[in-house]
Amino acid sequence: MKTLFDIENWPRKEHFLFFKQMEEPFFGITVEIDCTKAYEKAKALKASFFIYYLHKTIVAINSIEPFRYRISGNEIYLYDQIDVSATISRADTTFGFSLIEYDADFSVFTQNALTEIERIQNTTGLFTREFPNDNLIHFSAIPWVNFTSLTHARSYTFPDSCPKISFGKMIIDKNRKRTMNMSIHVHHGLMDGFHVGQFVDCFQELMNG
Repeated sequence: MKTLFDIENWPRKEHFLFFKQMEEPFFGITVEIDCTKAYEKAKALKASFFIYYLHKTIVAINSIEPFRYRISGNEIYLYDQIDVSATISRADTTFGFSLIEYDADFSVFTQNALTEIERIQNTTGLFTREFPNDNLIHFSAIPWVNFTSLTHARSYTFPDSCPKISFGKMIIDKNRKRTMNMSIHVHHGLMDGFHVGQFVDCFQELMNG
C-alpha cells in the first residue's frame, strides 16, 4: 500500500524541487558499523550473518519515514512497507537481483530470504523475475573489500529514488572488535544528512540489541 504525499505543505518542498531536477540527485555517505554483538547474536541463533544484518537494515529502513518515500513523476508516494532487492551471488561468480519481502519477525524474514537465495542460485542471468513496484532498497555486500567509499552504476535517464545500501569486508581488530563499512546512497530530494544520520543510529542500535 502507498499513499500520496502532501508536497505542498512539506517544509522540504523547495529542496525536493531543487534536487529533483539534477542529473545525479543521489548523495552518498560511508560509515563504520560496530557489528561485534550482532555477529555473536547471529552465531548464537545459528543464523546467517548476512541475513541477520540484512534484516536489521530493512527494519531500520522501515523505521525512518523518508526512506519509504518514492518519486513518481512529479509526485511523492509514501509506502507502508519497503522490501529488499539484494544482489545474490552464484557459484560461477555471477549474481542475480533478488526480491525479499520484509517481515519484522526475523524467523519469517529468514525463510523469505533463504527461499529467494536458493531460487537465484538455481537460475542464470541478472533479471530472473519481475519488479513491478519500487518499494525497495537496492542492497549489496562486497565482503572482499574494506572500502571507504563507493559509487554505483546508474542511468541518469531512468527514474530512480530507491536507497542503495552496501556493506564491505568485516574487519577484526586486536581486541576482537568486529566492524564493517556501510555505504548509503539516497535521493537528496527526499532526504538530507539528518535523515541518514537517523537511519545509521537506528541501525547501529538494532545491531547492538
